[in-house]
Amino acid sequence: MTSSELHRPAHPVRFVTAASLFDGHDASINIMRRILQSQGAEVVHLGHNRSVDEVVTAAISEDAQGVAISAYQGGHVEYFTYLVDLLRERGAGHVKVFGGGGGVIVREEIELLHSRGVARIFSPDDGLEMGLPGMINSMIRECDVDLAAEPVGSVDRLLAGDVPTLARTLTRLQQEVLPQDWLATIRETARSRTVPVLGITGTGGSGKSSLTDELVRRFRIDQEDKLRIAVLAIDPTRRKGGGALLGDRIRMNSIDGERVFFRSLATRTASGEIPSGLDDAILACKAAGFDLVIVETPGIGQGDAGIVDHVDHALYVMTPEFGAASQLEKIDMLDFADVVAINKFERRGAEDARRDVARQLVRNREEFHASPEDMPVFGTSAAKFNDDGVTALYAHLRDLLAGSGLSVSAGVLPPVEGKVSTDLSTIIPASRTRYLSDIAETVRAYHRRTAEQVRAVRTRDQLAAAREALAQAGADTAEIDRLVERAQSDVDDATTRLLERYAELAEAYRGEELVFMVRDKELRTQLWRETLSGNRVPRVALPRYTDDGELVSFLRRENLPGYFPYTAGVFPFKREGEDPARMFAGEGDAFRTNRRFKYLSSDSEAKRLSTAFDSVTLYGFDPATRPDIYGKVGTSGVSIATLEDMKALYDGFDLTAPTTSVSMTINGPAPTILAFFLNTAIDQRMDAFRAEHGREPSAEEAAGIRAWTLRQVRGTVQADILKEDQGQNTCIFSTEFSLRMMADIQEWFIEHEVRNFYSVSISGYHIAEAGANPISQLAFTLANGFTYVESYLARGMDIDDFAPNLSFFFSNGMDAEYSVLGRVARRIWAVAMKERYGANERSQKLKYHVQTSGRSLHAQEMSFNDIRTTLQALCALYDNANSLHTNAYDEAITTPTEASVRRAMAIQMIINKEWGLAKNENPLQGSFIIDELTDLVEEAVLTEFDRIAERGGVLGAMETGYQRGKIQDESILYERLKHDGSLPIVGVNTFRNPHADEEETEVELARATEEEKQSQLSRLADFQRRHHDEAQQALKELREAAARGDNVFGVLMDAARVCSLGQITEAFFEVGGQYRRNV
Repeated sequence: MTSSELHRPAHPVRFVTAASLFDGHDASINIMRRILQSQGAEVVHLGHNRSVDEVVTAAISEDAQGVAISAYQGGHVEYFTYLVDLLRERGAGHVKVFGGGGGVIVREEIELLHSRGVARIFSPDDGLEMGLPGMINSMIRECDVDLAAEPVGSVDRLLAGDVPTLARTLTRLQQEVLPQDWLATIRETARSRTVPVLGITGTGGSGKSSLTDELVRRFRIDQEDKLRIAVLAIDPTRRKGGGALLGDRIRMNSIDGERVFFRSLATRTASGEIPSGLDDAILACKAAGFDLVIVETPGIGQGDAGIVDHVDHALYVMTPEFGAASQLEKIDMLDFADVVAINKFERRGAEDARRDVARQLVRNREEFHASPEDMPVFGTSAAKFNDDGVTALYAHLRDLLAGSGLSVSAGVLPPVEGKVSTDLSTIIPASRTRYLSDIAETVRAYHRRTAEQVRAVRTRDQLAAAREALAQAGADTAEIDRLVERAQSDVDDATTRLLERYAELAEAYRGEELVFMVRDKELRTQLWRETLSGNRVPRVALPRYTDDGELVSFLRRENLPGYFPYTAGVFPFKREGEDPARMFAGEGDAFRTNRRFKYLSSDSEAKRLSTAFDSVTLYGFDPATRPDIYGKVGTSGVSIATLEDMKALYDGFDLTAPTTSVSMTINGPAPTILAFFLNTAIDQRMDAFRAEHGREPSAEEAAGIRAWTLRQVRGTVQADILKEDQGQNTCIFSTEFSLRMMADIQEWFIEHEVRNFYSVSISGYHIAEAGANPISQLAFTLANGFTYVESYLARGMDIDDFAPNLSFFFSNGMDAEYSVLGRVARRIWAVAMKERYGANERSQKLKYHVQTSGRSLHAQEMSFNDIRTTLQALCALYDNANSLHTNAYDEAITTPTEASVRRAMAIQMIINKEWGLAKNENPLQGSFIIDELTDLVEEAVLTEFDRIAERGGVLGAMETGYQRGKIQDESILYERLKHDGSLPIVGVNTFRNPHADEEETEVELARATEEEKQSQLSRLADFQRRHHDEAQQALKELREAAARGDNVFGVLMDAARVCSLGQITEAFFEVGGQYRRNV
């Protein structure tokens, strides 16, 4: 569809966009909302994980014509049905509902949802046939109706505080079509009430929305929700196209319930930051019975102070980075602001910035008798939960507004001393924020040293050969002897030892078997394997270099598997008799998933159990009967809400056996799930003791069992909160609190000698699934890994105490770079660990899991997915991944069936057991293209490190949305190329089956049964009833420990015995805060 064919809206069209509840897959909805904006729509974007109630509330308050929802996590039939029903119930049945979920929503479900009132659910075929712009344009065309011509309610309903009536009144005011009698009544009523108006303005990126939310939160807590607050948030309209991103609502965590009304306003035709009709919009809120009106404007420049004439008091928000103090003289708002907040006060130079601003206020106000400290300039950190600087600002504003007629009580919040944030301990010390650039330089310096040593060795050998030739010819060698001696001095001792050790190792590898030690155990490895033709294939092929310079280059850049820098692998050989396959399961309740685990592992001595949790669990909630929750219980994963669920999940598996390892893909609530798991393992051994001895263990025996279990248990919990913020979006707590919890776990692991369990799986997989290309996946993942290293070091942990507990998780897609992902990751990690951090050999070894790409699974021609998965698995196995999960072909639309999982496991089994080249374990070494790709990808990653460092490291870059924005850009590129056919995908946009509709096969959809859901609900209710009193005390102790700053994980281990997942999550919300979404 060309731009000339697009429908251009004749009326202001407003959409609410979001991803459904417990769904972090926001790549598609972000693409959609961007195209909506570009085609002239005003988009109120709510982001991921939004309940039906939140969407309906937003649609009504924002007076939107349409709602667009992406749903990739299952439960979509219940979600969309509930959405349509609730809109009708609340008098908003005119709002059209659109949705999509790739191939997850199948044709029969699409037809069902259409029959229930959903305007349209788009399928993958719709995207290919209509194109993305065409899909979006069809939505705009359907929603291009003039809502202002359709009044809602009466003026009396407005004065009674009816939200739909107020919302439509604001629409009509902005379009200047409100009847004069309504307007007169509004103005008269508003003037009869004393309602102060607070204006919040400031520079772009200063955190105005977050600060606004924190102020609203304090008003609600301090005044015990007795105030009705209206927030009008203004965002600019794009002059080109007329669309607007109304992005303030996404940042709000405190606007739930009936006490707060929130409305986004686009500037539309206004030239400044204030839309026409703002004064009347404020009056409408006053007339509707609100006690306080807050107006937040877009980011402004130095010369804008437009908000001042519309409010009683103005708060100006800025950051410490305003440049030289002389720049303050140019900021118009400093002449008018009643209060100034220096937000992001944790940044370097913040106190100096506050002092300079205070001095400027003294000059601007000509209050030369006053001290700068007397000026209303506050230092705040809105991103920090319960920041005392924000509380001090709130108290000042509350008193200021009380002087303008706001009726307030003394409040319940305790007073704070001073005007600035005091607890500003940062996760990464300010002196270390350039750690990624330091690492990049360390790796580059290592390679420069390699080149120097190669030249030195080559020069020495060439001179030695010349000397030998001269000697044989009977010539004088005195001069060349001196040159050889000088050249030898340029070869350092480490290089000499490297060559000597390799000569010994090469000789050993030419033998029949190799004997080596691993953790005090002698292992014997056969070095040759025989083909059917009778040829002997080496387990590890040795380079055939005859030049010591080439050999030095190989040994320093590659080396054999198991030797620094571990480019070819961290272990010398793969384990005999144990494939790297993982048994991946998660569906229904714990009992059903347990049966699947037993089925998958029945033919394997090693039990490598990977667990997928349902989205309710992933977001830390308990199952419930509300439709948008109920539909997701046990769907696309297993429902785990209590310790008893966890015990049922792993029943029959010895969790302390050396052949058993458990991987749990969970992040936000990972500490609680980990506590469930560790308690399960401990209780298994306690039960074994009782069975063996016929009695309870003594206190000393129980302590010994507990300690032994923790030393034995093997596996990993994902718990990677950084990539959650950047890509997958299952963050639930504030980032600061989540990172603190991760460090608490690692400290607890060190104290209790948990050496075989990884405390975090630093994951690039979900970054790739969100749309990142392989370079960004690898760079962001390694950068996150080094951020954990720096944060743990800042907590006082020793590098060699925690680095071995870190593991990695990558996706393998179809791009060329995936062939070397592991090689590059291992080399960068090893060099940085050794050369920069001084870590030991165990810490230098980067161990990682690979999962084949979920994004390359397509609903069209699903059987072709196995071909893609096979190629991706081959890449992982050739690259010596430590473990591998192969996706099932039908995961494009459902949780895999037993048959499809068996096929997926067969892929890697066939490669390992039948594929001839699998007899060799370093097949990539020596390939020209692999060497070229390794160097290209490594330098691209190091360059990305530099970019992130320029933004203040990983956390600084996250604050500006750098990683998220880059991932979205790369996702959009992929989708555009896929849809226009320039990126060929066989069976999807080329070589399409002309008879696909006729040959459509029945696909078994894996869904939790009603029996499983009801059983889970009843089990949860029974657990909470039995442990009610104990749970209340445990939750109290948990909150108190968190508030004191204690290590929370030990307390959590006790609480997990009597509390449900949702109860613990709610307790942590109270003391750690909720995650704040980003656009």
